Amino acid sequence: MTRWPLPEPMRAALAQADCAAAADAVPVGAVVVCDGLIIATAHNGPRDCHDPTAHAEILAIRAAAVALGRDRLDGCDLWVTLEPCAMCAGAMVHARIARVYYAAPDPKGGAVAHGARVFDQPGVLHRPEVYAGLGEAEAASQLRAFFKARRAPS
Repeated sequence: MTRWPLPEPMRAALAQADCAAAADAVPVGAVVVCDGLIIATAHNGPRDCHDPTAHAEILAIRAAAVALGRDRLDGCDLWVTLEPCAMCAGAMVHARIARVYYAAPDPKGGAVAHGARVFDQPGVLHRPEVYAGLGEAEAASQLRAFFKARRAPS
């Protein structure tokens, strides 16, 4: 596992991922931090919300925008347990998220370091700083356990 204590926002995101798994959703959690304070937390909710766009990042961005009373999250950081998909990366661009911290890479569905690489596209109007791998072992373990349990014979 990690050799040093994880920052509080990543621990909170991992706790949200646990909530997702408990709700039989893919264990992804997200947290938005503004001025050093966690202002929004969320976990994957497409099934609970009956909404295919209810990814943890989208729900956290929506909650942060409401908490701050504005549509742009300038100066805010987003912490998430899995590399964001293209939809979530696009939402981060539109929200003007300053920094994105993600734990586990997602070679199949990720769009930051893999796939579409949304932030690297020439037409992107905002590019957040990206930090990968913080809490990777913990997030990957959550994901492996979730999918292993789903594949296990009943």
